[in-house]
Amino acid sequence: MKKLQLLAWLIVPAMLGCQQLNLRSQNPENEQSASDNEFETTVETPLVGDYTNIVGLHMIALEGVGLVVGLDGTGGDPPPSMFRTALVEDLKRRGIKDINTLLRSPNTALVAVRAYLPPMVKKGDKFDVEVRLPGNSEATSLDGGILWESYLSEQAIIPGRGVKKGFALAKAKGPVLISTGEGSEASLAGVVRRGRIVGGGVSLTERDLSIYLSSDFRSFRNSRRMASRIGQRFSSYDRYGIKEPLAEAKTDQKIELKVDPKYRDNFPRYLQVVRSVAFRETPVARNVRMQKLKEQLHDPIQSEKAALQLEAIGIDTIPILKSGLKNPDLEVQFHSAVALAYLGEPDGLPALARAAREERAFRVFALAAMATVDEAESHMLLRELMNPFVNAQGEETTSAELRVGAFRALATLDRNDPFIRGRDMNGQFSLHVLQTHGQPMIHLTSHKQSEVVLFGANQKFRTPIAVRAGQHIRVNATPGSDTVTISRYVVGEPDRRETVPARVADVIRAVVDMDATYPDVAQMLIQASKQDNLASRIEIDALPRAGRVYYRSNGQGSPKRARAGNSNQVPNLFPLIETPENQDEPEEEDKSDLDQGVASLSDARSQMQAADADNQHRWFSSLNPLN
Repeated sequence: MKKLQLLAWLIVPAMLGCQQLNLRSQNPENEQSASDNEFETTVETPLVGDYTNIVGLHMIALEGVGLVVGLDGTGGDPPPSMFRTALVEDLKRRGIKDINTLLRSPNTALVAVRAYLPPMVKKGDKFDVEVRLPGNSEATSLDGGILWESYLSEQAIIPGRGVKKGFALAKAKGPVLISTGEGSEASLAGVVRRGRIVGGGVSLTERDLSIYLSSDFRSFRNSRRMASRIGQRFSSYDRYGIKEPLAEAKTDQKIELKVDPKYRDNFPRYLQVVRSVAFRETPVARNVRMQKLKEQLHDPIQSEKAALQLEAIGIDTIPILKSGLKNPDLEVQFHSAVALAYLGEPDGLPALARAAREERAFRVFALAAMATVDEAESHMLLRELMNPFVNAQGEETTSAELRVGAFRALATLDRNDPFIRGRDMNGQFSLHVLQTHGQPMIHLTSHKQSEVVLFGANQKFRTPIAVRAGQHIRVNATPGSDTVTISRYVVGEPDRRETVPARVADVIRAVVDMDATYPDVAQMLIQASKQDNLASRIEIDALPRAGRVYYRSNGQGSPKRARAGNSNQVPNLFPLIETPENQDEPEEEDKSDLDQGVASLSDARSQMQAADADNQHRWFSSLNPLN
């Protein structure tokens, strides 16, 4: 008996000692419930991301063949090939007559079409399309061309059976954006044989994500429990008003995941939060963890991780996150405010506006978060961000990407907001004329959606001016004139001429009325800027980016270098603009795209190649914030 008592005295302290170890169970099946284990609250909570991998983040490469029309004698009869055979079959299905005559025309050209279908896409979503002339084509340029509607599908080469394609997953059409035509003939010879159709692809399908349990934890029980935990946190209502979870167990390893509408414009954030959901946790353990996360939230080094886990818990953590807004450190305020925004709380909006204005590294995430809060305060703050602000040195300054980012966030909240509401330009693009202060600016896009945004409503062309808007439209004005004459000359058609005020917005509307396309308008504006016919600053794709470096104050000497997220976590609210990995960029106020050699909308993309899908989807591969 004494030996047994002695053994008990040795075992109990050992058990108590183990209590202090912050261990995580390696198998959720073996975890005991709180009723069975009085030390449950001291075990680190297992999260969904510890046992799962997310599948479906890759781009799907789509290909097809199409016909570009409207060329000015630079087309040609395509030689016999599998491309021509496919195009002829497609034209026959559409009921086109005299196909060979159409293909022989010098104003048409056969093109190979490629696009990448993004993850989480919905029916009707738009994306960019690439077109190029085959290597043996007699056509010389796609300048001024318009792609007829073409269907795109996955394709594969099967030995002995040739090229096989699947069902059409998207369709594409629209004007082709290529080089502005400036430069030597030799340097442009390859550039004009390929181009981009901005937002020209339209999805015909939907893509959801799948969560796969790790092989070590694969079971029907774990799959259902995992789906249940995610579904308790994320759910939506169907068309009948019935609440349904967004995660559903399909097999012993696979769980289908739909996106919460709150995160539809930032699904990288959604996946981060899903991975931070507790797989198994008692109410007592959750309360203990919330208190621990509150302490971590106020530590700038740990605040991002803590905010994600608090957001994953849900609305019960709102008071804790609000306490982070009172912390004097901007980084803590920022992470707290982002989590609050996705929980539907507007209290963090001023902190998000401050973060977007004062710290470039936080800007893309702050603006995306503001775009989820449909409150009057959010609308007003985003409007203010499009105007000049006073920087840390007490100087009034403007940031191109801040203005454009705020515009895009406000357009996401409400495309019809009176401050930014645009005008449709014959289905080619949208024109937005904003009543902003400060330096006038014109912004052009070459990704996802075609739009021209004028920051400053009264921008005018300087005269004299002589520029082109495409092959057939000329814009001219004499010295000192307050008006501009727009002329259209096409062989076989009557000449057209119109005189309008020299305001940029009026001229854009007039050239579009004469059938100018978005590439034509972009060419006109860039050429006018190069000739010093514009007092405005022109920017191209001036959008905030992720993965930037900032400096965290540690209260001891020089600040420590840190990085906000990574370049793979750009909210899908903003198109991903390819830049060298981890590149530290100069302040926007110190540079202009034109001054830095991105002299035209299409020259910025002149080296565009038909990239492999693996290279295109690399930004989806690092979505775990805890790595």
